[in-house]
Amino acid sequence: MFLRLLRTRPHRLRNATLAALSALVTVLALAVGVPQASAATSLPCDIYATAGTPCVAAHSLVRALYSSYNGSLYQVQRASDSATANIGLLAAGGYANAAAQDSFCSGTTCIITKIYDQSARHNDLTVEGAGGAGVAEVGAPADALPVTVGGHQVYGLEISAGMGYRDNSTSGVATNGAAEGMYMVTSGTHVNGSCCFDYGNAETNNQDTGNGHMDAINFGTECWFAPCYGSGPWVQADLENGLFQSDSGYSKNTANTGTGAIPFVTALLKNNGQDHFALKYGNAQSGSLTTTYSGGEPTTSGYSPMHQEGAIVLGTGGDNSNGSIGSFFEGVMTAGIPTDAADNSVQANIVSVGYGGSTGTTGTLAAGSEISLRATTSCCTADYIRHQNNAAVISAITSSSSTLDKGDATWIVRKGLADSSCYSFESRNYPGDFLRHYNYQLYRQPMVGTAQFRQDATFCASTGKSGTGTSFASYNYPTRYLRHYNYNVYIASNGGSNAFDSATSWTDDVSWVVTAPWAP
Repeated sequence: MFLRLLRTRPHRLRNATLAALSALVTVLALAVGVPQASAATSLPCDIYATAGTPCVAAHSLVRALYSSYNGSLYQVQRASDSATANIGLLAAGGYANAAAQDSFCSGTTCIITKIYDQSARHNDLTVEGAGGAGVAEVGAPADALPVTVGGHQVYGLEISAGMGYRDNSTSGVATNGAAEGMYMVTSGTHVNGSCCFDYGNAETNNQDTGNGHMDAINFGTECWFAPCYGSGPWVQADLENGLFQSDSGYSKNTANTGTGAIPFVTALLKNNGQDHFALKYGNAQSGSLTTTYSGGEPTTSGYSPMHQEGAIVLGTGGDNSNGSIGSFFEGVMTAGIPTDAADNSVQANIVSVGYGGSTGTTGTLAAGSEISLRATTSCCTADYIRHQNNAAVISAITSSSSTLDKGDATWIVRKGLADSSCYSFESRNYPGDFLRHYNYQLYRQPMVGTAQFRQDATFCASTGKSGTGTSFASYNYPTRYLRHYNYNVYIASNGGSNAFDSATSWTDDVSWVVTAPWAP
């Protein structure tokens, strides 16, 4: 009856109500485990258009941002023959067809070479060229950031230092003090304090051309103007020659300690180009937006009015400062300043999508399954592999453990990054971070796409050496297996010069039980 009402009587519902009810449909469907090939009726750019501030740029690797969009989301290029393929949607207004990427890139690796603009402006982003502060960028690995969105396994964009995208010849993007708004969905766990993980308006020549020539969302832990409160990461405005949390640069909001380490963040910036800008953030998985600043433009000369040039940048600063890391899932730019009500509706839609939701499979070594790995040695049968301060350790996890600890002990099984017949393990709490060995010890680290990383993060399964459970051999050191020793995790041989290679209890220490995940 509810769905019939939406189909037959839309004229009786206000647009905002329709968007909220449509979001509720998606939430309910996700709650009962129904994958949605298409998303809610009103998507972010539909919402902004209804509010009178249409999108002039709409970029996403994971889903459509218009309910009617049925084109390509991004382009990949494979290493084996330099061929390219466009990755589209499962259905109009729906989610990325990641299986098409998997098929095209099978047996080789791919990079992302273009991110298509879904708006009629066609402001597509391509790999950024050299600028005043950096050499030409390289494309991000296409499989670095697997994530579940809307019940579907898709891929986000994971930026490491030296990666970035840009369009210096755009249509409709604000210039010379015109008003605009923008948001992106990013990650609060894949950040650093280097300049500059930005999305938004930048210079058209890849150079720093002065105060007010940028208007972009910045997200990271770099505190440009002290004081900043807490440890971040913060949503800031990169207005060129500074990351601003207020008109004075530094934070005037002691409550703004940053978003914390949440996997998915909505970051939002609005600027009338003359005398006012605002910053907001939200948890992209739940809840509403928080405004951290709403007030005048920076008091230093050059920012009031603004002097935007209208290029679009993603992953670097306006002059190609490229030391930052970050994650990007979706983002838009608008003509004019959206209303707070429109922002709130967009946030509700983002939450309804179910970023990082359950893959729908648990407790097996099937790709996409969520698991925990329990030790089998008699000392430690209540201990599980988890990450702690980036290192892999084993510790006791029980039903009374904290949500954080349960999440840190949960891994998503992925096809081996170096060999699809083996396995890689992605962190549940840190999307895009994988379990990999370095100097024989295991760590949680972001996937950077190198052959070395792929090999270090790939493990091949066999029957447990003790006769129980499963043992996991290192792909590039096949005589070494995942082993716990003194509560740390290594790849260890059965006897050797290192203490963790001790033959004592080796067969038990390298045997693991694949269990249902601790994180819900």
